[in-house]
Amino acid sequence: MTKRIYLTGFMTSGKSTLGSILANVLGWNFYDLDKEIESIEAIKVTEIFETKGEAYFRDLETKILTEFSQKEKVIVALGGGALNSDKNFSIISESGKLVYLKVSPEIIYKRIRKKTDRPLFKEFVLQENSENAFIEKIKGMLAEREKYYSRADLVFHVDNTPIGKTIDKLAKQIKRFI
Repeated sequence: MTKRIYLTGFMTSGKSTLGSILANVLGWNFYDLDKEIESIEAIKVTEIFETKGEAYFRDLETKILTEFSQKEKVIVALGGGALNSDKNFSIISESGKLVYLKVSPEIIYKRIRKKTDRPLFKEFVLQENSENAFIEKIKGMLAEREKYYSRADLVFHVDNTPIGKTIDKLAKQIKRFI
């Protein structure tokens, strides 16, 4: 039985949206790691990357994650690159269950193609790259991160199913852990 669920997945996979609704369904608390960092720093993640650098952001991410690993009955939405750190993975695997929200590159493209609030895609969006170039970049990043995502306790496929049905299916699978 676990008291902590960590949601991972590529940007726009639904970690924040599904996580907050799922927490409500389970009667747990929800935290979005990136939003918590933004609250502490009083600036957006994109600005942290630009002004303080990725290393600074990753150190803060690990610190906050450590704090969340001490709480009970929580669902934590991880940032897209949080699992790139072995230390973060150890914190997660020792304190709870990891759920990978898996989404196809094509769906990811449709969700981020016009967003400039994603540090790793901001310039790509501003340069108006083609759909194929975008999808290839997404596939490359997914391939790099798959070794981390594949260590999840549960892989849950997210598609364009209505959110209510998605939550019902996800909650049913997560209840096996709690």
